[in-house]
Amino acid sequence: MVMKDPNNTRNTPPRRGSPLWIYLTTVTVLGFAVCAAAFAGLGGGARDALATSPVFGILACLVLVGELRPIVTPGSTEDSGASTATTFSFAALLYAGLPAALALRAVSLIVCGGLWRRAPHRIGFNVAQYALSLAAGQLVLTAFGTGGTPLHPWVPDGDDLAAIALAGAAYFACNDALVAGAVALHERISLLRAVRGDLAYQVLVHLALLGLAPLVVTAMDRSAAFLPLIVLPFIAVYLNASASVRREHQALHDGLTGLPNRKLLTLRTEEALAHVRTADRRAVRAVAGRRRDGERARAALFLLDLDRFKEVNDTLGHLTGDRLLQLVAHRLTHAVRPGDLVARLGGDEFAVLLPSVRDEAAAREVAARLRAALSEPVRLDGMTFDLDGSVGIALCPDHAQDFETLLKRADVAMYHAKQTRSGVEVYAPAQDRNSPARLRMLGDLRRAVDRGELELFYQPKVALRDGKLVGMEALLRWRHPDEGLIGPERFLSVAEQTYLMRSITGYVVNAALAQTAAWWRENLTVQVAVNASGRDLFDAGLTEVVEDGLARHGLPAAALQLEITERILMNESAYASETVGKLARLGIPLSLDDFGTGYSSLVRLRRLPVEEIKIDASFVRRLTRSPDDAVIVRSIIDLVRTLGLRSVAEGVEDPGTAGALRELGCDAAQGYHFGRPMDAATATDWLRRRMERAPEPAA
Repeated sequence: MVMKDPNNTRNTPPRRGSPLWIYLTTVTVLGFAVCAAAFAGLGGGARDALATSPVFGILACLVLVGELRPIVTPGSTEDSGASTATTFSFAALLYAGLPAALALRAVSLIVCGGLWRRAPHRIGFNVAQYALSLAAGQLVLTAFGTGGTPLHPWVPDGDDLAAIALAGAAYFACNDALVAGAVALHERISLLRAVRGDLAYQVLVHLALLGLAPLVVTAMDRSAAFLPLIVLPFIAVYLNASASVRREHQALHDGLTGLPNRKLLTLRTEEALAHVRTADRRAVRAVAGRRRDGERARAALFLLDLDRFKEVNDTLGHLTGDRLLQLVAHRLTHAVRPGDLVARLGGDEFAVLLPSVRDEAAAREVAARLRAALSEPVRLDGMTFDLDGSVGIALCPDHAQDFETLLKRADVAMYHAKQTRSGVEVYAPAQDRNSPARLRMLGDLRRAVDRGELELFYQPKVALRDGKLVGMEALLRWRHPDEGLIGPERFLSVAEQTYLMRSITGYVVNAALAQTAAWWRENLTVQVAVNASGRDLFDAGLTEVVEDGLARHGLPAAALQLEITERILMNESAYASETVGKLARLGIPLSLDDFGTGYSSLVRLRRLPVEEIKIDASFVRRLTRSPDDAVIVRSIIDLVRTLGLRSVAEGVEDPGTAGALRELGCDAAQGYHFGRPMDAATATDWLRRRMERAPEPAA
């Protein structure tokens, strides 16, 4: 049995007008012209001889069987397995000439192409490829004045070995060059690399197959009955090779999806990295170091992890989960470029190797195409699933020079993509908990806490119905002595992985309460919201920090609001519920932030002690442009109203969005349209001016 390669995309038709399309079309036209010329010169007697002779009937069967069951050797696939049809079609060329060989090979290719479900363009190219190769062999025989016809068969003797050898060499050279040209254009590699890829294997195998052809001619000249005997050695070789390749395939491929496993991925990646290093050295020598960075040879390794796949296994069982993984494997292999490799590392984790990629932007394009392919709804067992995945990208030589390091850094980028819900991330040293850049940032951040470089900015939340101030959200900034003002997205993800987060949270809570107390003393009575991280919710000391701060500043619990992201509360509810429960019993109002991105259920939502739901800005910003997002926002607002909670829209940046939200019944909003984040002094002046005048309806 021939092992099929899931990464084989040669059945995919090339884009019309592309270099590959032009090449395939040209070869196909030339090949069919050779077929037409050969068959046109075939007289009626010759056609009758072909149709009635038992020799040609047996040859036709042997060519067909050889095409159906190629001799697959370890390391090859259905596309590179040597075919015994080569022996019998070349024997037909020697014995009866080009028309007979062409007829036998063309019919077998068309029949087998249909059975193998190969694309029409591929079948046509294969027919043309062998037509041109056999024609090259015929030209050599004609030059030597040898060769036969159906009416006058030719049986070579010892003196004809030179002519046969050169004819076989012409056949092989033409065939290998035509295939290498298609492979080079399909996989976007150099022609020399495509030829050299398996040249030694092809030479060895074709030497054996073509060398048997004169023996076949001699046998069938004696009696057609001898031909089946020649098949017996081929059967023995085929069975032995098939068993060998099956064992190798199992060792190098995933049993569920048929994709390459980690071992094969390692081999292919090392080959790609070696090619990148070689190409890079050659380019450096060619231009004496004046090569632009954008012209560097690069390879890329993706790590892709499915989001929420565990829920499918837990809910519907592993059998459905396995079927889903098989479908994912199919989608991924048809979404990558020709020549790229998709592998399964285990569970719901896949890897994609791009042996050649122009730059980071091109790698991101491929990653976006992968996620788009995954996002198409899946229907299994009468249910519809929405799939998504997070992709981490690492490039060679930009991020690593060897496979293990490249894989680790793709893993770092993938987890960062999961944490930020961005979908695709390219490795950056700041994301890596073991990188020097990250360690430097942690050191700077520790000193920043001690030196008072952290600072809170405040952004207002405004009621949409009457324009009244609902509260202020405290937003953390780092006033770095060298880099200036840095947003939390640069450093909080690093801090959350360490115990430094406790110190930062303590500072934020105390600074927010101190500012709130100062405002309340001026009769600027306003509630201040503070964001709580996942690590904060795992820290039993958070409740004590909040309680002590309220007591120290003489504030009621209602003066402070804690914002908790939906993702943390939904995914880690078993761990976070105790801390959340304590905060609720203390009387601290809770807000569920980034709602719409965490896949929460209505039952679980009702159990959460929250008073406010904040609609994620990604939906709000597209509210007036995307009907789908408008439906999502309307549904969230209706749901929040039904639960008796307050709805707050984030990311409101223009009057049109504010008006649309008010019409949908949203309670409050936050964004640049109502006020940008302000430092404490600016926020205080803003509150004083606002309190001095009567509130106006929001525009």
